[in-house]
Amino acid sequence: MSPPDIQVLIPSQLTSYTAGASRVAAAGTTVDAVLEDLDRRFPGLRFRVIDEQDRVRRHMRVYVGQDRVFDLATPVGAGQEVLIFGALSGG
Repeated sequence: MSPPDIQVLIPSQLTSYTAGASRVAAAGTTVDAVLEDLDRRFPGLRFRVIDEQDRVRRHMRVYVGQDRVFDLATPVGAGQEVLIFGALSGG
């Protein structure tokens, strides 16, 4: 595995998993590999973003740069950012 060179933005509702950090470094060449790397260091984080069918949860949004991710096999290049957002709801 490559050294951590992907920056991941963590939403406030998940910073309890990252000891309060809103930005963490991760390694991986796909979104799934990045999330697996994060989960090794921050157990439970991946499950809050990805469901049991390996899909992004309905209330979460994942982006690589400005592109929304639906497929966990989406490539992530060195120096790119992965952004995780909690979707807003209400009325």
